[in-house]
Amino acid sequence: MAALRNGVSHCRTFLRVYPNVTTPKANMSAFAKLSSGKKMILSSLGALTAAGVGLVAALEMSVRADEEHTLHSPKYPWSHSGTFAAFDHRSIRRGFQVYKQVCAACHSMDYLAFRNLVDVCYSEKEARVLAEDVQIEDGPDDEGNMFMRPGKLSDYFPKPYPNEEAARAANNGAYPPDLSYIALARHGSENYIFSILTGYCDPPAGIELREGLAYNPYFPGGSIGMAQQLYDGGVEYDDGTYASRSQMAKDVSVFLRWAAEPEHDQRKRMGLKALMVLGLLISVSYYLKRHKWSVLKSRKLAYVPRRR
Repeated sequence: MAALRNGVSHCRTFLRVYPNVTTPKANMSAFAKLSSGKKMILSSLGALTAAGVGLVAALEMSVRADEEHTLHSPKYPWSHSGTFAAFDHRSIRRGFQVYKQVCAACHSMDYLAFRNLVDVCYSEKEARVLAEDVQIEDGPDDEGNMFMRPGKLSDYFPKPYPNEEAARAANNGAYPPDLSYIALARHGSENYIFSILTGYCDPPAGIELREGLAYNPYFPGGSIGMAQQLYDGGVEYDDGTYASRSQMAKDVSVFLRWAAEPEHDQRKRMGLKALMVLGLLISVSYYLKRHKWSVLKSRKLAYVPRRR
């Protein structure tokens, strides 16, 4: 309190000594002095800002409304999710079998070729046999006609439908998405795919589905145009693994995750090599730093005045 009283007394003394001192006033009428053009621009910017905020709020409310009956996919302990963990290539092979026998009837993989399977889940000879089982349209020939030929390693996976309209007509208006990058295009990646494939159930009370739709709490909105596709024993694996629904969902999720990022294992190997090289370089750099600076840090500067 004493400091406050001293401060007030000093201010009063200053005002008595300098009575003509004035303080600047805030200019509250800056907007009123602007020209009509500038006023219109600022008003337009304000209206656009308000409209943008309203649009964002409306979209947020719509997303929350969709999430009312939507569950977030849990995080599963995948074998390849570790810092230096690689894909399970046997699971990739089984997942390709699930895709080939179940998913390929409706979903395409436009960016994956048979050659991508070589040395990943099949040998070159096995991948060549898989490609030759497929008939690919090629041409034109010398007479200008298109023809069918056996597939080659350089061919991409065949499409189940010739165009989007045919795909929608065969699936009650729903368009099956391409699965090449589906694992990276969906929030949750392989966790979302596994949850979708194993999450089919009866709708809760009060929810009615249109004809041709199924209920899946992990799909946005709850209603999905794809019926349940995986059932126990639906696929016969080459390695003899029992094809339960969860096993098939796990394998095809791993396969789709690999298809979206085939350089996954190589990237982690390069990262490990880079860390080893950087560790060696840091050790050498630290030694050189100590060696070069030891003379400068240990020297002593002394001032010796000149004798007259």
